[in-house]
Amino acid sequence: MTQIDTESPAAAEEGASGRTRNPAAMLLAMCAGLGVILVLLLMVFILPSLKSGAHDLQVGVVGTDTAQFEQALGAAAPNAYEPQQFESDEALRDAIRNREVVGGFVVDGGNVHALVASAGSSAISGSLTGTAQTVARATGSAVTVEDVVPLPASDPTGIGIGGLAFPLVFGGIVPVVAFRKIFPRSNAWYLAGLIGFAALGGIAVSAVLTYWFGSIESSMWPVAAALTLGIAGLALPLAGLQNAFGAKGFTLGAMTMMFLGNPLAGIATTSAWLPSGLGTFGQILPPGAAGTLVRSAAYFDWAGGATAALTLVTWVVVGLALYAVGARRAPAEAQA
Repeated sequence: MTQIDTESPAAAEEGASGRTRNPAAMLLAMCAGLGVILVLLLMVFILPSLKSGAHDLQVGVVGTDTAQFEQALGAAAPNAYEPQQFESDEALRDAIRNREVVGGFVVDGGNVHALVASAGSSAISGSLTGTAQTVARATGSAVTVEDVVPLPASDPTGIGIGGLAFPLVFGGIVPVVAFRKIFPRSNAWYLAGLIGFAALGGIAVSAVLTYWFGSIESSMWPVAAALTLGIAGLALPLAGLQNAFGAKGFTLGAMTMMFLGNPLAGIATTSAWLPSGLGTFGQILPPGAAGTLVRSAAYFDWAGGATAALTLVTWVVVGLALYAVGARRAPAEAQA
């Protein structure tokens, strides 16, 4: 007579392993693990802002005898600025427009004329203005401030471009999932969808910034081009990771963009305001590079945007290469 084994799979697994799972231990382990993740997220999103500020910022100084001023500058803001001598105030203005320095000071006897660029970073321009006033009080000088590259009157704090970090990351992640659902078997249509959305998204966001928010006073098309490259630089690497490594590859890439690329992008203040190592790392990732390129296109006639553009192009190429690897691997695995 055949005996029927009525032991459940869970019981059999427990018997095979020789141990049972303790619900209390599992509860504590899960709470501890999630607590660690929460603390890490807090550090990633909050710590950069707490440690941000003026540090080693390149500024220009004009004047025949600026030694006393530079000494007072160092005392007012230790390690905040690295002064460079310029022959004239016009040469300093050109350097600010070309993003070679973030601002500067024209010292003329008892007067200090601060040159800032709020379009480059309202935080940095505010810091320069405050430092100039502190130095003026310490030396008994008079201070005036000139905004060489100002923000538009409709967006005097730069909120429009400063708030692009999350929309950029969202615009890079969501289309990868959406177009894969629509075109599950067509690589050509899938990639066309991602590239088409990048262009459409760039134009749409640029139009809103220009005609609704008033954050851009010049032509919207350079900004649209920068945004298009930025969205493509986010979406195509994620698509490549998904095609080459599956859902795990996409998840890892998306988490990196969201939880590292987003807070370390420095779009609102520029990377120079973040702690030096974090700011540099943020510019390697697509969100940070995209923010730098958009600001360069919007206010500085592309000055200072070459490295960011090259970074985004590199991400696009890497994404397409990964996608090609995954596309070639799929038929081989199907035959196997």
